[in-house]
Amino acid sequence: MKKILLFCLLIASVAGAYAQRSDRSFVRKGNRMFQDSLFIKAEENYLKAIDMNPALYEGNFNLGNAYTAQQKPNEAVEQYRKTANALESRKKELMENPASNPKELENCKQNLAKTYHNTGVVYHMCEQYDKAVEAYKQALRNNPQDDETRYNMILAQRMLDQQQNQQQNQQQNQQDQQQDQQQEQQQEQQQDQQQDQQEQQQDQQDQQEQEMSQENAEQILEAAMQDEKDVQERVQEQLLKVQPKKPLEKDW
Repeated sequence: MKKILLFCLLIASVAGAYAQRSDRSFVRKGNRMFQDSLFIKAEENYLKAIDMNPALYEGNFNLGNAYTAQQKPNEAVEQYRKTANALESRKKELMENPASNPKELENCKQNLAKTYHNTGVVYHMCEQYDKAVEAYKQALRNNPQDDETRYNMILAQRMLDQQQNQQQNQQQNQQDQQQDQQQEQQQEQQQDQQQDQQEQQQDQQDQQEQEMSQENAEQILEAAMQDEKDVQERVQEQLLKVQPKKPLEKDW
């Protein structure tokens, strides 16, 4: 029974060693493809390595690099995020365990620093400078001696300041334009109101003049009719004066 148990453990040990060599062989092959700029082939080999060993740091980290080289920022950031989360969990375990190996903890921090650094680079390229700065800060927390990361962080911070200034200027310009448009609209409304008032006043004046003209015409007509009546009366008076008072008798 002991021999059988020992034989099973031996098989498991050999199988584990074979799997370890296989996943790392895919990583090495992927690295060669990456150096030859065959990034899709490199991605395929890294995926094979991860499929055999999901916790393999080199496979996960290099897969993120392959996505970055293919200009797939979303995929790269997501892969780096997964890698960083796994490393953070491992780092926490090592820090909480007093018997943990200090070298393993330091190696975990170095890998975290590289992962966060590359995450910052992707954000930097995408002009997401705020996220780039935060990623660089995370890298420096794990490796404060990394001058390259520090330089990138300073550069990203400068670009972020410029970006924010530009955004503020754009917002100010938009506000100014909106204020100008509102002022123009108010002026146009005032002008329209003034024009409406002037038109109303003109209409009232025209109506008054029209009413006065009609009234004058009626007065003139009445005066003319009265004049005509007076003339007729005078004519009648004159006719009555010239007619004899007694009718003439006929001479028979």
